[in-house]
Amino acid sequence: MYTSEISGYLLYHKKRGVTSFGALHAVKKALSTNKVGHTGSLDKFASGLLLALAGRALKLAPLFAGCDKQYEGVVKFGEETDTLDPEGAVIAEAPVPSFDALEAALPQFRGAIMQEPPAYSALHVDGRRASALVRKGETVSLQKRPVSIYRLELVSYTPPFAEIRVHCSKGAYIRSLARDIARAAGSCARLESLNRTRIAGFRLEDAVDEDGVSEAVAETAAGAVTSADINGQKHASRISVIHPVDKKMFALLNMPCRAVDGQTARSMIHGKNLAPLMRGEFDDEFANGVLGVFCEENGVERFIAFIEKKEKTWKYGYVYAGA
Repeated sequence: MYTSEISGYLLYHKKRGVTSFGALHAVKKALSTNKVGHTGSLDKFASGLLLALAGRALKLAPLFAGCDKQYEGVVKFGEETDTLDPEGAVIAEAPVPSFDALEAALPQFRGAIMQEPPAYSALHVDGRRASALVRKGETVSLQKRPVSIYRLELVSYTPPFAEIRVHCSKGAYIRSLARDIARAAGSCARLESLNRTRIAGFRLEDAVDEDGVSEAVAETAAGAVTSADINGQKHASRISVIHPVDKKMFALLNMPCRAVDGQTARSMIHGKNLAPLMRGEFDDEFANGVLGVFCEENGVERFIAFIEKKEKTWKYGYVYAGA
């Protein structure tokens, strides 16, 4: 049996000047499907890695929610905009800080910090996006929240521009980081540019742009490659830029995975109670968290499901093979 459904993940290189939604529109058009979503947006002025999910893999979005990220950015000191980026209106001006003042300000922003998100953000206030409220003239106050800055490096400083590299936890805003560094240095600032280079273990250098997606689709149409699907079905074609959900994906997410036999896999597909299936050494060796489950039969490795263990109790996250 053959299926034309496209499932997997795509490393997409978003260009500056296009929204994440707009970037996905181009992907949907190239793949001829609306079943595409991203795991975390990039601002319109920003560029870099956008990790997209297609088909059944959309249900795997929770696996990507906690990913750390890496960025390269350019901060412009001396002026602050309402959006904290080059597209906003200037709301404050101040003298550009000295190199010594800037260097002295950086250490307090490394490690675990409390950060106030930008008012222009996708965060919700009383069920509505903060950015939408601000554009309507309403005052928005977002509470500070804990984030981690694993690495903050000043690459160069040619006033008023500073080039920085940042490795941060989920939830951290580089626009806010630029604002706060500037204030600590006795100035103000906004981001001039931002480029996301990594999401967990996924790298920008492995990504493709809109042209790359279109070329891959055209190559597939010219000479389809038949490959096994996780249900024992067959894909009429496999688009090269759509990566399958496999053990490599879990490794890049720094998440463990385990192999089960065919009978256990079929029990999972049918939603059987996980407790007896996971009982024994397999259960005892695994702490709380997410586990990817795979099964190899007839020379084909299949992704079955991701399951979660909380307080010694197993629960289904999503049964991929049974979709």
